[in-house]
Amino acid sequence: MSHSSAVAGEATYFDLHTQGLGYLNRIREIRPKRGKPFLACTIAALNGPTEAPEYRYFDVTVCGAEAQQLVNRYASAVDQGRKVLMGFRLGDLWTDLFRYSRGEKSGETGVSLKARLLFVSWVKVDGKLVYQARPKAESDDAVAAQASDTSAIAQPV
Repeated sequence: MSHSSAVAGEATYFDLHTQGLGYLNRIREIRPKRGKPFLACTIAALNGPTEAPEYRYFDVTVCGAEAQQLVNRYASAVDQGRKVLMGFRLGDLWTDLFRYSRGEKSGETGVSLKARLLFVSWVKVDGKLVYQARPKAESDDAVAAQASDTSAIAQPV
């Protein structure tokens, strides 16, 4: 449940967060026909054994001023083809169906994992630690510890 205390008449929520580490990709500003523009990106999250990790791709909306600032700060590194690895926390995970419009899967239905990027705990560019957030709680310490043990991770294709 949300960390805020419930006051009479105040809504409370159950929070579902996903933490991990992954590569930052496809940073872009989305300008919907209705509504405000927002920052989005794709995170290629690492999963499985460190010798042969698999990737889970999350298409995320970047939420919060700090997360937006960090994603924008490293956008040029991503555009230059550099490897930007980060520890992250996602919230509000959902799926979205789409139809492939080209390629060998053209006409088939696909599933996209969507979420909100809530927090960036650390960032490495080409293996060098360039940002480390101050831990706010013990749960963040586990993600921060991952930052120090990423040297054996295979790079995405």
